[in-house]
Amino acid sequence: MPGDPFLLGDDVVLCTVSEDDLSFMNRNINNPAVRRPLTSTTPRTMAETRQYFEEHISKEEDSFHLLICTPDEHTPVGMITLFKLARREGHAEIAIWVDPEFHGNGYGTAASRLILDFAFSEQRLHRVQTRVLETNSASQRIWEKLGFTHEGTHRDEEYDDGEFVDTRYYAILEDEW
Repeated sequence: MPGDPFLLGDDVVLCTVSEDDLSFMNRNINNPAVRRPLTSTTPRTMAETRQYFEEHISKEEDSFHLLICTPDEHTPVGMITLFKLARREGHAEIAIWVDPEFHGNGYGTAASRLILDFAFSEQRLHRVQTRVLETNSASQRIWEKLGFTHEGTHRDEEYDDGEFVDTRYYAILEDEW
């Protein structure tokens, strides 16, 4: 069961991560449909997921790791992270994954919209960026739909499914939001 609700939206609720959520996270980070777009290439054991939770999710001060949950029963459907927060410089990076069982329901877009509102209004950020593999058109659509600008492409930056692929870099500024 997810932790407490942190950001409330009409279509999703972003909740804190609790120890009860680790099996959901571990199952998904090992799922090829999730791990490959995130460029995770090694299997993660439950002990490693627990260690990541203890060392990063529950302690880091320069990031927000939140579960994407349905608004009704707070069923976890994915995870969104606002990280590399540079408060003085006013920028951060965003990453997201959604359990393949819940793809195509708009959860990624709704969660991204909610955390961007938080980033620009409550965290007073000026710029948020993200990276997407060229092969991940669903993620590209999220960022383009939300008004991100494609700022550039790093050619053959990642290795995915037996081939080198480009990474597209997107960003949005506070006054564009």
